[in-house]
Amino acid sequence: MLDFLPLLLATPPMRPGLYLASVLALGMFAQWLAWKFRLPSIVLLLFFGFGFGWLAGRPEAYMGGGDANSPSILFPFISLSVGVILFEGGLSLRFSEIRDTRAVVFRLVSLGLAITAVTTASAAHFLLGLRWEMSILLGALLTVSGPTVIVPLIRQVRPTKRLGSVIKWEGIVNDPIGAVLAALVFEVVAEGSGGDMAYASLKGLSTTLIVGIGLGVVTGWVLVLALRNFLVPDFLQNPVVLAAVLMVFALSNSIQPESGLVTVTVLGVYLANQTSVAVKHVIEFKENLRVLLISVLFIVLASRTEISFTTLGQLGWGLPAFLLILMLLIRPLSVFVATLGSELNSRERLLLACVHPRGIVAAAVATLFALDLAKRKPELQDDADLLVLVTFLTVVTTVTVYGLTLGPLARWLGVSRENPQGVLFAGASAVVREIALALKAEGFAVLVVDTNPGNIAAARMSGLPVCYASIGSDFVFQETDLGEIGRLLAMTPNDEVNTLAAMEFSQQLGRANCYQLAPPERSNQRHERVPTHLRGRLLFEKKVTAEQLRQRFEDGARIKKTTLSDDYSYADFREKFGDTATLMFIVPEKGRLIVCANDSKSEPKKGDKLIAIVDPREGGDASGINLAG
Repeated sequence: MLDFLPLLLATPPMRPGLYLASVLALGMFAQWLAWKFRLPSIVLLLFFGFGFGWLAGRPEAYMGGGDANSPSILFPFISLSVGVILFEGGLSLRFSEIRDTRAVVFRLVSLGLAITAVTTASAAHFLLGLRWEMSILLGALLTVSGPTVIVPLIRQVRPTKRLGSVIKWEGIVNDPIGAVLAALVFEVVAEGSGGDMAYASLKGLSTTLIVGIGLGVVTGWVLVLALRNFLVPDFLQNPVVLAAVLMVFALSNSIQPESGLVTVTVLGVYLANQTSVAVKHVIEFKENLRVLLISVLFIVLASRTEISFTTLGQLGWGLPAFLLILMLLIRPLSVFVATLGSELNSRERLLLACVHPRGIVAAAVATLFALDLAKRKPELQDDADLLVLVTFLTVVTTVTVYGLTLGPLARWLGVSRENPQGVLFAGASAVVREIALALKAEGFAVLVVDTNPGNIAAARMSGLPVCYASIGSDFVFQETDLGEIGRLLAMTPNDEVNTLAAMEFSQQLGRANCYQLAPPERSNQRHERVPTHLRGRLLFEKKVTAEQLRQRFEDGARIKKTTLSDDYSYADFREKFGDTATLMFIVPEKGRLIVCANDSKSEPKKGDKLIAIVDPREGGDASGINLAG
């Protein structure tokens, strides 16, 4: 029964195929656990990686590099994966997001980054006992943050739009800058300090920027030209863009070491901000690929990191002191200086000072540097291992602390919209306005979007927040603050528009939170105008269409609210109002909003408030029912 144990405990413990499949499965399991329990995913990935390394051994045993004569694909894989991740981060950066805060972002990635590098290096030297060259290298490495940690934090905390844009831009832009800075310091450490080292460093930095920016812009221009002229068929566009990213990343690095990080970031920013061709499908593909790469990379990198109590004991009290100073002194100092006199208010500056987690770039670059340094200068092997250990412990600590404290802090400061309950309405007809007003009266944020000037004017006169635009336009995403919006209700009379709205917002809100009215009844599948798999969740009941709602309200139907109690249950509600009452929303005592969809299984309980549409023949007041409309 236990015959498989020798296979698992052999050296290497498992076959390469099983190892790679296990890495991916563990990564996805960690991501799912993080989503389920609202935990920082990177922390789980790292701990899974540490445990997997103890069980299965170092990844070199499976991917080559286990001895001097076996070539390794591990580190080329790490390097290329980091390139793809940075490209995906660049794709999320739109200049329109920082129209009013570009000066703050520039100071954070220049002055703030310099302060972080210098003060971190000093702390590493005096607290960890590292020699100065290794301390400066560590200081440069720990300036980076990146999309792997920043984007999940923003998604979890949902800060105000302005602050969220600043955090995202800083985290993504300082990745290539910090990595290039670390690469220049690494060359000084590895090659020694000659009299012309300052000149060589300046020359290297200039070459890196010229090569990185030049190749990034040229590659972006070529890709846009090819896509705009339909030189690449639709089914090949994502693979072609991926191949171009990997190729230009490797080519840039071959011309100037580490310039590929700048190249792919510039390429992503170029594609995100050009208006000639649509790249949304590329963004969606890269987001899915990023999740896979991050899951695999963190587990693989953590599995080759050896954390021994002996090494931790040698560091002593200096390690926790270093980590505390990094978070409580160095980060606030750099933010305070960089944002002095900026547009950000004191609460936004305080939250910004409390967010700077380190991610995959710091971990991957530290690992690559340690391997290279050990080959060039074997006498620095111990220092190189210590560099990797401190970097990984910094990643674990900063992600854990910021991931667990940032949400409560943001809520306390009033700059967070975590778990938003607001509703975005596509359409502003009379029926939609009545429903939106009912939700607004319960304290939920609402926003109605329509292209009909009359509907928009009527909604504005009734006190509803409005957006005069097409629900599928970029204007809604870029020019409106959707931070308090957690659900979409597509309720226009046009079924195609409703479907388009559900498709557009499913990426941001999730398919579970995108609803649309049922389409008009069709005689058979031949006349179905929109395929079922493209639709959002059917809103309310399958029989409820836009035309039916309009007709019911013209006949006198009204919105009624009922609070269930011991004396009045949901069964009593149904008995009183019958099947003609359409239950739209359930508001539990905790104040969360439950949208009643055709596939909903939520059963109202005592204390819940029901919001329903009741026909006039069934809508008279009755004792024991708290009605308001």
